[in-house]
Amino acid sequence: MKGNINNGLKKTDRLIIKMAPDLLCLYIYIAFQHLQFMHSTLHRKQIQTLLFSLLIMITLPAAAEDNSITEPLIRLATTTSTENSGLLNHLLPVFHSASGYKVHVIAVGTGKALRMGKDGDVDVVLVHAPEAEASFVDAGYGDHRHAVMYNDFVVVGPVNDPAKIGSAANITAVMKRLAAAQSLFISRGDDSGTHKKENQLWKTAGIKADNSWLREAGQGMGKVLQIATELDAYTLTDRGTWLAYRDKSTLKILFEGDEALHNPYSIIAVSARRYPDINRTGALALIKWIRSKEAQQLIGDYRIDETPLFTPSANSDQIAASQESADNYR
Repeated sequence: MKGNINNGLKKTDRLIIKMAPDLLCLYIYIAFQHLQFMHSTLHRKQIQTLLFSLLIMITLPAAAEDNSITEPLIRLATTTSTENSGLLNHLLPVFHSASGYKVHVIAVGTGKALRMGKDGDVDVVLVHAPEAEASFVDAGYGDHRHAVMYNDFVVVGPVNDPAKIGSAANITAVMKRLAAAQSLFISRGDDSGTHKKENQLWKTAGIKADNSWLREAGQGMGKVLQIATELDAYTLTDRGTWLAYRDKSTLKILFEGDEALHNPYSIIAVSARRYPDINRTGALALIKWIRSKEAQQLIGDYRIDETPLFTPSANSDQIAASQESADNYR
C-alpha cells in the first residue's frame, strides 16, 4: 500500500495529530463566544469570516484523511465477465467486511486489463487468457499467476441454427460450419480473453474470418450478447455471462462441452519491483482472500436459477507457478 505519513510516527505523535483539529475547533468556539464583547460590527464580521474559513479548512481534510485510513483502496482490473455475471458484487462486499479494503473495479477486456497492469495503473488483475498471462509474468510485470476458478465457453445462436452447428462433433467443426454458411457472427473484437479464445479457434480450424459475415463489436460480453440477439447472430460467450443474460435473449446454446472451451481465471499482483507505489499489501490481501476456503465456497455457491456459474480452482491450483501462497510474498 502506498505510504501514509501516519506510518512513520510514534503512537503519541499520531494521537496529538489526531486531537489537534478538535483542540483547534475548541479554540475557535471560545473565540466565537468572545465576539459579543467587540464593539465594532465590521471587525466582528471579519473575524467571523476568518474563523469559519479555519473551521472548514481543518474539518474537510481531516474527514478525507480518516476515510483514506479506514478504507484503503485496491485497484482491480478484471474482465467484463466477472462483473457482468454478478460475481464481483457477490464477493467484494464480503472481502470489504473482512479486510477493510475497498476494491475499485475496472471491468475491461483481459488485453486491456493486462495493459493497465503493464503501465502500473492498477494493483492486481483478475483475467482469463493463460498465454497472455504467462507473457505478462515472464516480462516482469506481474509476480505469480494464482488459479481462482474456471467455467467454459459456449457458442450461442439463433434457435433455427442456420449453420447447423448443433450437430457438430467438436468446436473445430463448429467454426468450419459457421464459415461455410457465412452465418452472421458477432465477435468481441476487443482483445479480451474471449476474443483471444475466438481467434485461437478460427486459427485451429484454418479459417480466416471474412468481415462480410463476421462483425467486430469492440464491446464487453453483455453488450455483444445484446447485439447478437438483436441481429439473430451467433457468438462465443463465457457461460457465466450467458447465464446472467439469457433471460434477455432469444438465442440459445447450440454447442458446448469441448475441452478446448475450458476457461480458467487467474489473479496476478502487479510487480512492486517495477512499480514501487502500487498497493502491494492490498493486492496480496485480495489474492489470499479470494483463494481462501471462505471465498472459494462463495464462488462455488454463486448460482443463477440454481445453475453454478463458476467452479473454484484455488485448492487444485492448476497453475504450477502459483503453488506458493500469497503469504510468502509479504
